[in-house]
Amino acid sequence: MGLLLALLPALCWGSLVLLSTKLGGDSRSQLLGTAWGAFLFSIVMYIYKTPDLSWFIFFIGFISGMFWSLGQGNQYGSVEHLGVSKTVPLSTGMQLVATTAFGVFIFKEWETQTATFIGCIAIALIIIGVLFTVKEEHKNKSGDRKKGLLLLVVSTVGFLAYVVIIRWFEIDGWSAILPQGVGMVTGALLFSIKHRPFNKYALRNVITGAVWGIGNLGLLLAIPRIGVATSFSLSQTGIIISTLGGIFILGEKKSKKQMVFVIIGCLLIIAGGVMLGFTKT
Repeated sequence: MGLLLALLPALCWGSLVLLSTKLGGDSRSQLLGTAWGAFLFSIVMYIYKTPDLSWFIFFIGFISGMFWSLGQGNQYGSVEHLGVSKTVPLSTGMQLVATTAFGVFIFKEWETQTATFIGCIAIALIIIGVLFTVKEEHKNKSGDRKKGLLLLVVSTVGFLAYVVIIRWFEIDGWSAILPQGVGMVTGALLFSIKHRPFNKYALRNVITGAVWGIGNLGLLLAIPRIGVATSFSLSQTGIIISTLGGIFILGEKKSKKQMVFVIIGCLLIIAGGVMLGFTKT
């Protein structure tokens, strides 16, 4: 049962960008719909669990949710320039490296030589994997590619802050769900209101937000059953869904040579993620 729950984040988060792209709309409508879906799901979970919720916890969770909106909105924006099959591996790799670096230097997570050795190999695998996924047969220095990469950098900062702020103040995951949901909706409105995102695509993407919420719930339920290491490791496998889905479902064109590089890159990123999981035991 624990392993099945741990696969939920991989399945749900791995299909998130693919689903939002399939449902349509620009990045602002996708962000707004996803945030509302996640918020509605968080209300249901709060009613079910009713965790302790102080004003301090609410404030920290709210800020965390705001940063999530920054991360998710720019990830969606990057898809418009790079495509799903390139955005997701890049985003996953950048998030893994950023959160791990922060954990090592700020939270001192690698306490042994073994953890440091495994962690360094894992980071190397992730970086090589990312380079493989973005490798192109012909050099491409287009403005779209540069803008897509810049958006991913901003997205990584947002996702990093979203995770780290909860860890920094030692907020329980269950307690953070509702405040984060409020922050997500608020952030989504602030980042998109000028572009009039209220349309049928925003409504459709409420489904995307519910899917995100289910993945988040799966992770919360899996951790006490099988531990952080295994749960964390399994969640990394979701990039296969988005990457191959972008190619075969959305029809993003890749040559045979590029396909080989993409598959190798995804496998390296997953391997790195799994190894990082073992450093957290």
